[in-house]
Amino acid sequence: MTYEIIATTTFGIESIAALELKNLGYDNLKVENGRVIFSGTEEDIARCNMWLRTADRILIRVGCFKAQTFEELFQGTKAIEWGDFIPKNGFMHILGKSVKSTLFSVPDCQSIVKKAVVEAMKRKYKINWFEEDGPEYKIEISLLKDMAELTIDTSGTALHKRGYREIAGEAPLKETLAAALVLLSRWQPSRILSDPLCGSGTIPIEAALIGKNIAPGINREFAGEAWPNFNKSIWDKVRDEARSSINNEEFRILASDINGSVLKTARENALKAGVSDLIAFQKLDVKDFSSQKKYGCIICNPPYGERLGEKKQVEELYKTMGKVFSNLNEWSYFILTSYDEFQNLFGRKADKNRKLYNGRIQCYYYEYFGELPPRK
Repeated sequence: MTYEIIATTTFGIESIAALELKNLGYDNLKVENGRVIFSGTEEDIARCNMWLRTADRILIRVGCFKAQTFEELFQGTKAIEWGDFIPKNGFMHILGKSVKSTLFSVPDCQSIVKKAVVEAMKRKYKINWFEEDGPEYKIEISLLKDMAELTIDTSGTALHKRGYREIAGEAPLKETLAAALVLLSRWQPSRILSDPLCGSGTIPIEAALIGKNIAPGINREFAGEAWPNFNKSIWDKVRDEARSSINNEEFRILASDINGSVLKTARENALKAGVSDLIAFQKLDVKDFSSQKKYGCIICNPPYGERLGEKKQVEELYKTMGKVFSNLNEWSYFILTSYDEFQNLFGRKADKNRKLYNGRIQCYYYEYFGELPPRK
């Protein structure tokens, strides 16, 4: 069976997710705000859940129609063959959102969708009561400009939950965004990589997973695996293929921070992710960072000064970073921050910048390109 699949993303990294999909062999991609749409089979759903580093969720689109009234919403939902997706004991959890639509009451829309789904299930299974004590099916009704879209979530827990980060720092960076920062830098394991403000270690860990070609979802489970209408052996096969795809690349990532307790967390996270042997953690103030090596790469997510009383400290930090990084011969550096005056404080205009969102905070990813190492 072929499905219409949606890979959802944070705003700003849709093109990165699309590139990941192309590298996995998918084409005819439709890139929209916060998502990439394509077609595929159950195996493709399993593979995308397992491999996509920058996607938040993998959804199946089951219906799309105009709905300006509750009756249109009910009938449009009821017309879908929900029994092809959901077993008679499936637990149906309805989510919803409405933007610029006549039907603006999300709870009412959720209630109507649930009733319509149940009516469609009655048609399929010829029964009037559903126990709902089986696997979970998250159905979302999304209304945008009076167009109703119905999807089922195959991921379950969001894909940024890789399973290695039970504890995070004060302002954790989502794993999906950290992976996007690494992919945007075009870092290769042949170059030295450093995060001198590593916090709980998300950027170095995601880089290590990329360098070793370890699928981000290899150690977690997905909602679709528990669905009886899906074939569990397909998911097992995709996971086995992912395990055999891990390479023997040897490299070292430098990760440092002035905070000793957060470094302890970073070390524990790296151990859980299975990449602790690839990352050298060190307690170090960024002002003391130095390297004699050439063609290195820095990727970091420094404090933004969002909290009261932090502004002066953050301004001094950015000035220090500018001085320290300028002493690194032929290095490239990539810095994510929401601070408007960053470039002035850093002392150099970025070669390129890109608008990204860290949670709900609008940031810019400032890219400074050094020389690339000579081709071997």
